[in-house]
Amino acid sequence: MELVRQPVFLLLTTSSAVFCIFLASIPYFAFDDDPKLAKDSVLAVMLLAGLLGAVLCASASLAREIRAGTALAVLSKPVGRAQFLLAKYAGLAGALGVLTYVNLLAALLSSRMAYDAYGDTDWIALLIFYGAIAIAYAMGGFSNFFLRRPFVSDAVLSLVLTTTLAFVLINFIGKEGKPQTFGAGIDWRMGQASVLILFALWIIAGLALVCSTRLEVLPTLAICSAVFLIGLMSDYLLGGKVKEGSWWASIAYIVLPNWQIFWLADALEEGKRIPWSYIGTSMGYVCAYVGAALAAGLLFFEDRELT
Repeated sequence: MELVRQPVFLLLTTSSAVFCIFLASIPYFAFDDDPKLAKDSVLAVMLLAGLLGAVLCASASLAREIRAGTALAVLSKPVGRAQFLLAKYAGLAGALGVLTYVNLLAALLSSRMAYDAYGDTDWIALLIFYGAIAIAYAMGGFSNFFLRRPFVSDAVLSLVLTTTLAFVLINFIGKEGKPQTFGAGIDWRMGQASVLILFALWIIAGLALVCSTRLEVLPTLAICSAVFLIGLMSDYLLGGKVKEGSWWASIAYIVLPNWQIFWLADALEEGKRIPWSYIGTSMGYVCAYVGAALAAGLLFFEDRELT
């Protein structure tokens, strides 16, 4: 709840969902590859928004509390540092799950709304989804003004509710405004691709939490961005040297997360699919990497002076 109350979290959730729908509502004139370009762009927006959300929320959750003395107050109670760090990561993973869920709804709708040069904008879906976001903000403002509740957290929870209802309503209405079978036109493989992106965000969150045990927001963002960029090129930079038997390249290849495991935009081409067994294997990779990252974070946090 602390992370959900951060204004930057509401801003990232709203702006990324709005931009995903916008990307599916414009023509690309890409020789019948417009839907594929729209899907790739939407997944990229989800990944970038999650990267920023993971770093900013991790810094707000840990580095700021260490600086403000809140962490010292909590740890003066019968709460161990390992329990404190694991609880912070659990909250961070949950917040990223909320962010990805809203973006997932927008991604699924974008797979239906994307069109080629012979199509047209799905104005019905566009207006309903944007209207749902406006209603969520209105509900947050209402509860803040009349009930004296926090605006940001109520707006986020309202956003989850209204976008879910909008998604269900849109799927019963065709582009021409006529009733249709639920889910017609939706590429459900976007859901599997979004789950893999969430796995990548959980790894980034673990790395950001490790950095936040010692560093502030900007250094954490710089380190996580560098790891993200280098990890994207790890096959190119280190793959050949690993095959040649280089020991240092093998170590670096293991330490750096391989983000290509979680980026399966090419599998969204016609006739391809993402097997659930692959998602299960990727989950195992995530558990192993996050476990190692949190172990390193606990090592850094154990002797951190909190006064």
